Amino acid sequence: MERIRFIEHHGRRILLVDLTNCGPDEIAGLANEVPVYVTREPDGSVLLLADFTNSKVTREAVERVKIAAAIDRRHVKRSAWVFNGNIPKPIHDSVQAFSSRDIPKFETREDAIEYLVSGN
Repeated sequence: MERIRFIEHHGRRILLVDLTNCGPDEIAGLANEVPVYVTREPDGSVLLLADFTNSKVTREAVERVKIAAAIDRRHVKRSAWVFNGNIPKPIHDSVQAFSSRDIPKFETREDAIEYLVSGN
């Protein structure tokens, strides 16, 4: 299974970053790869979904995520995260602040997808 891939929902393309059940090293590695996918797309066009369900984060992994989120900012139209209490609020807030992006959080992938495609 590819961890970073485009999916479709109601005719809209969403870049899914599937971080479910990942450890910190895998999260850091995938965070380094995400900008390659996002920066190929036009500015303000990417719907980005990162699913961290049951993953484990460390400071180093979060730093990589923050950098990727900042690099991607210009290309992202909307983004959403899915996690199940495994990412503390201060970590989520720090990524939003560092990247200057609003990244709503959801408990299910389905809810996050509906949010992403509901915008203009």
